[in-house]
Amino acid sequence: MTEKDIIEGCKCADRKAQKALFDTYSPKMFGVCLRYVKSREDAEDVMIEGLFKAITKISSYSGNGSFEGWIRRIVVNESLMHLRKKNVLKHSVEIQPNLDHSEAITIEDQLIAEDLLKLLETLPTGYRTVFNLYVLEGYKHREIAELLGISINTSKSQLILARKRMEELVLKMKKREGV
Repeated sequence: MTEKDIIEGCKCADRKAQKALFDTYSPKMFGVCLRYVKSREDAEDVMIEGLFKAITKISSYSGNGSFEGWIRRIVVNESLMHLRKKNVLKHSVEIQPNLDHSEAITIEDQLIAEDLLKLLETLPTGYRTVFNLYVLEGYKHREIAELLGISINTSKSQLILARKRMEELVLKMKKREGV
């Protein structure tokens, strides 16, 4: 079944098309959820909620842009709503915005995806969420601030702290591997 067939079928509430949407997009969207939600069970619940929302709101997909990107945005928003419900984003730390981070090497460029995901799991929720939204999803700090109900400076500081923590974790990992 092609993407177009899936979209049209879901618009007509065709069960086969809905199953095809789930089968096609659930593996990637589960990975997206795991980047935000630590528990596999919670990530699975969030993914299912997100895909259900995509199926029920499919008539709002305009056809502009990537269909997968449209689903990803829904799943990211579901992940953020899950984190908000658990109040895990309320404990953010804001640092001074005049930090010199020009020397910061983008550590994310040095890691392969699997190692990155393993390291992301160890970050505090606020760091991990901002890192995911900024680095992996491509959101701007203003958008992140609006999504999470935090200030732009808090978003920036969480990213700086996340990158610093990631760098520390990479160095520890390299020491363990004897590199």
